Amino acid sequence: MGIFARDDDRTEWAASQVARQATASLAGLLAGLGKSRSDLAKAMGVSPGRVSQILSGDANLTVRTLAAVAEALDADVQISFRPRSEAAAGRSGTESSAAAIGSVGFPAHK
Repeated sequence: MGIFARDDDRTEWAASQVARQATASLAGLLAGLGKSRSDLAKAMGVSPGRVSQILSGDANLTVRTLAAVAEALDADVQISFRPRSEAAAGRSGTESSAAAIGSVGFPAHK
C-alpha cells in the first residue's frame, strides 16, 4: 500500500465533506449575489435540474464543473490543502501561524 492509500469508506467520507464545503460556499455566494438557481442555470447554459444536482452535493463535482460555475458567476475558486490539525484550528477561530500548504486560487477569466 502506498503512502497515499486510504480505505474506500474513508475516501468516500472525505469526498462528501469536500462536496459539502463546495456546495455550501456556492449557495452562500448565490445568496450574496442575489441570484437564484435558475439564474445560475441560465448563465451556465444548463438545465435547472443540473444546477440542483450540483448544489445537492450528490453529483461528483469535477474541477471542470467548479470552473464552469465560477465562470458563470464571474467568481474565483480557491482550493487549499492543509494538515487537519490546522484546519481544525481554523474552524475554532484560532489563527494558524503556518500558511496553507498547496493553496492555490484560480481567478475568473476576464
